[in-house]
Amino acid sequence: MSVSDMSAMRATATLDDPRWAAVMARDASADGKFCYAVKTTGVYCRPSCAARLARPENVSFFATSQEAEAAGFRPCRRCKPEQLPRAALQAELIIQACRAIEQAAAAPGLAELAQQAGMSLYHFQRVFRQVTGLTPRQYAHAHRAQRMRHALQKSGTVTEAIFDAGFNASSRFYEKSHALLGMSPTAYRAGGVSTTIRFAVGQCSLGAILVAQSARGICAILMGDDPEALLRDLQDRFPRAELIGGDKDFEQVVARVVGFVEAPGIGLDLPLDVRGTAFQQRVWEALRAIPAGVTATYTDIARRIGAPDAVRAVAGACAANALAVAIPCHRVVRSDGKLSGYRWGIERKRVLLEKESAK
Repeated sequence: MSVSDMSAMRATATLDDPRWAAVMARDASADGKFCYAVKTTGVYCRPSCAARLARPENVSFFATSQEAEAAGFRPCRRCKPEQLPRAALQAELIIQACRAIEQAAAAPGLAELAQQAGMSLYHFQRVFRQVTGLTPRQYAHAHRAQRMRHALQKSGTVTEAIFDAGFNASSRFYEKSHALLGMSPTAYRAGGVSTTIRFAVGQCSLGAILVAQSARGICAILMGDDPEALLRDLQDRFPRAELIGGDKDFEQVVARVVGFVEAPGIGLDLPLDVRGTAFQQRVWEALRAIPAGVTATYTDIARRIGAPDAVRAVAGACAANALAVAIPCHRVVRSDGKLSGYRWGIERKRVLLEKESAK
């Protein structure tokens, strides 16, 4: 075989390799996943390196920088592929900022956090949101809510819990207590003992369906094969709430929910009692904006909420959704269009999507 034939074969192999497309696009998201080396220069680079593209026949791919160096290549001085990718370095700085927020008695100011990270105010806030899906203020708020829940379970009194959670005045906490807990602090501390929740179990084409409603709105729509399992799920969510079987008036509410499941195009004009973290609520809000008959990927949702790197967290928020169909996590699919995990079963997800696409 001639030298030119061998060169053509190497070029074809490179062009057919999907990693070459990432190199041509200088795709920063591929950094850390592989590196490429150039035979004529003896240098290896990140996929995102801004250096002039090499000829395909001179390129070799390696899974790690260690493999490239073992093959005799040296790191590029421009993109420094032997170091952590920029995204990973930024993520580490944001993790440190999160720890600072969590450990401080009072939430540090944005300027202080940005200075510690060595970034400008604007850049720090943008990167923080990309990594966590929240602004620093929202993260501090969510962490304080978590501390408050923990303190209510451990402290002797509600007042002690308020100060243990970092509120320097009880009035400031009570202004936000319902947003933080979904109920009064005394009720939360008692496991929802003063919360009344009406519920009823019905049947729809997808099997058993449980609908529960607090004073604030529908707080659970659960689906499954076993009505008793659905009731146990509700009891686990509100262990000391007063659960009351629905009367005839409430059965009309259940009928409206069932009608919505059977014909999603009619909409569900009922108030919802949505309880979750700040990040989860942003994801759920984005899900409710997806029209019936349309799907989106987890990556799409992450981008829509301004957190493109939080794809796994988006999937976690979908899994935590307790309001089936009303918050349409069934409309989220994998990047290849295939159906992924669904809390109430893949088959129910498929049927729901078929119902919606038929309208």
